[in-house]
Parts: sequence; structure tokens; C-alpha cells
Amino acid sequence: MSSDAMSTKLSRRHILGGACCAGIAAPAIGLGLVPAPVLAQATDHASHGPTTNLTPQEALALLKQGNADFVNNVPFAAPVDAQRRLEIAQSQSPFTVLVGCSDSRVGPEILFGRGLGELFIVRNAGNVVDTAAMGSVEYAVGNLGVPLVVVMGHERCGAVGAALSVVGENATFPGSIGHMVDPILPAAIKAHAEAGADAPEDEVFAAAVRENVARVVTELRTSSPVLAGPLAEGRLMVVGAYYDLDEGRVDFFMES
Repeated sequence: MSSDAMSTKLSRRHILGGACCAGIAAPAIGLGLVPAPVLAQATDHASHGPTTNLTPQEALALLKQGNADFVNNVPFAAPVDAQRRLEIAQSQSPFTVLVGCSDSRVGPEILFGRGLGELFIVRNAGNVVDTAAMGSVEYAVGNLGVPLVVVMGHERCGAVGAALSVVGENATFPGSIGHMVDPILPAAIKAHAEAGADAPEDEVFAAAVRENVARVVTELRTSSPVLAGPLAEGRLMVVGAYYDLDEGRVDFFMES
């Protein structure tokens, strides 16, 4: 290919990339795809655009109160009407990133009594953080100025149950399910090892779910250059949570 042709091709690539992905430099940095100077530009964006004015502690308090209302069947009117749609049509300023499981029984906005534009939600089976999930979290923190990240597992999680069956029964799964379960295996192994032979199955299950959440919280706290600055400056908290399917209650942990 000639140098002129290559230049044209690269220019077209940059134009297309800018059209569909404007403003998402932060996650690219987390993946090591762009030079370091762009990091400052990406993270500075948060201070120029509209962002929430809540502190991490205030954001967490809102979630706790919303869940308490949900557990106690307190009626709530989340902002989901036409006026709210118009308010957020041109930009978003969520106050929490929720890394959660895809399970249909675990709907974050409902559990916390929130409406449109308030939660930036990253969901997959087992609430793991792969490349796409990490980039999504980094985008929300670095570009949208979100002050709180919650990693939430839940009672009787199918993905964690699959990991436990691999550890305890040498089970195998077809397609991509096995690869999906792989990141959860360390949590399952640890829960099995610490529980002891006589531990009730539900206790081992709950311990594995919590350990999986703790592993992801630690990963977010320690492996992202985009999150490191806000964490060190106290502008960001990354915490864990466990949702009880029967009670509807969310138990937060690793708050410090």
C-alpha cells in the first residue's frame, strides 16, 4: 500500500472513530491504547462537563436509603417521565456506577429506587470485570465524574454456582460459559477451602459470592490508572455489596 493510500485509510479511520466514540478516551487509556498525555485530557473532561455534585459518601447514603425504602415497601416516584427524558437527552451525570450480575431478579434501579440517568450500569453474569467492563467503569469515572462504584453480587448467583461446581465436582460447560466462569474460580476455590467439609452449602455459596465481589473491588482499586487519582484524592469510593434475593436487602461492605 502506498503512503498516500495508507494516510487516507488512517484519516478515514480517525473520522469514523470520532463519530461513533467521541469522548471515550479514558477507557482506552486503561487498556494501554493511547499515550499518557491523553489521560489528563480525558480525566479533565469531567471537570468541564456537567457532573453530579454528590460526594462518594452522599451517593452511598442515597443508595442505602433507596434500598431501605424498597425493603420496607415504601412507594417511590423515580424520575422516569417525559420531562426527565428531556432533561438528560443531551448529557448524563449519573452518581453511581453499578457493576452487577445480569440475573433478571436483580434490577438495580428498582432495588435502589432510582430513575433515568442516575445509575451507570455494567452488567454481566457473575459481575466480573473484563476489558469492556473495565473500560465502561473508567469512562464513567474519568469522563462523567461519577464518585461511587458499587460491585454487587447476589444470593444464589448462577455464575458463581457454576464456578463452585467446577471446583467441587469438576463440572464442564459448553460454548463460552466455561470461559465466562473462569475469573470466578479463585473465589470459589477460596470459599471451598475456608468453609470446611461440614459447612452448609448455602454458606459456602454466599461466601463465594462475597469473595468474588471482593476480588473485583480490589481489582478496580488497584489496576486502573484512571481510577487511581480519584481514589487517592478521596473523590471516588469503590465498595462491595451483596443482594439477598429473599429479603430484598443490599448489604454493603469494603466501604473503607
